[in-house]
Amino acid sequence: MSKTTTTDSGAATPPKRSPPLTIGTHNGIFHCDEVVACFMLKQLPEYENAEIFRSRDINALRDKCDIIMDVGGEFDHKKKWYDHHQLTFKDTFSTVCPDFSDDFDIRLSSAGLIYCFYGERVIQSILLRERKMELSQPNLKLAFLQIYRNFINELDAIDNGVPMLEGGEPRYKISTHLSARIAMLNPSWQDTNVDVDARFQLAMATAGKEFVDNVLEVACSWIAARDHVRHALEQAKSVLASGEILLLETFCPWKAHLFDLEKEYGLEGVPKLVIFNDGSSWRVAGVPITPSSFQGRKFLPRPWRGLRDEELSQLAAVKDLIFVHHTGFIGGAKTKEAALAMAKMSMEYADE
Repeated sequence: MSKTTTTDSGAATPPKRSPPLTIGTHNGIFHCDEVVACFMLKQLPEYENAEIFRSRDINALRDKCDIIMDVGGEFDHKKKWYDHHQLTFKDTFSTVCPDFSDDFDIRLSSAGLIYCFYGERVIQSILLRERKMELSQPNLKLAFLQIYRNFINELDAIDNGVPMLEGGEPRYKISTHLSARIAMLNPSWQDTNVDVDARFQLAMATAGKEFVDNVLEVACSWIAARDHVRHALEQAKSVLASGEILLLETFCPWKAHLFDLEKEYGLEGVPKLVIFNDGSSWRVAGVPITPSSFQGRKFLPRPWRGLRDEELSQLAAVKDLIFVHHTGFIGGAKTKEAALAMAKMSMEYADE
């Protein structure tokens, strides 16, 4: 097995033939990993019009194809052979892409292999086509990692038969159920007159749409949300000297980003409350202990919980309050000023 730790696809040997090129994979029952791998390659200019040749005849694949995946018993980036079934194959996202701090220990499938070596170019190609935009290099790295984390990693795990739970902790999460849906597009055992290659094309279109949607969500929404949370974290001390209150001028999903950015800035555990506008009013929310936890670092004062409107405003001595949830994890106000007052007074209350 040829070992490499670069994701620069330019390091591979150039195509052997003039366009249109040919992508090779195995025939018979298809799986989600090579379906997604083929779709990703066809997003690149050199493979956009490529034919897909499906066979297990190694000599035919070698003679006909410019790139081969999920078949052939060999992984060699320079030769453009990307199989993962051989016993010698041990690579993970973390071994092929060692520049990322996240520790992924699940063996790559053909989808993961193609993504590691070509994924950044695939993302940019999709964004240019769909949104006429490109990501900056730092944001491209963030998107590349996030798309692996929430889309490709699941495909790698399922294709390699990795149990989700080991020792009580999940090794990966199911975000798409795409592998099962692609498997159902294979002909059943009773289908005798089915064009399997046509079904493969349908599988590529199905998986491809989901992959493109994921790229667009990460690049156009997830990245933008991260920038908003980063700005709020950088400006936190202008809200409260301790930096424990974050003010999001624009609402966005903030929890997962906040936990990542805290580590980046060396501020783990410091933010306690987040203020944001939900479109109709202002909210003050406690930062949870973990992104999915119902336990918070700081909740709103117990005497306010379950109260609303004038009763709440009178007790807190703050005008324009709307409510505090009976658990105290969130409260509402009509104005930003009222929400700021609610948050600052909450920080002054001693925890029960």
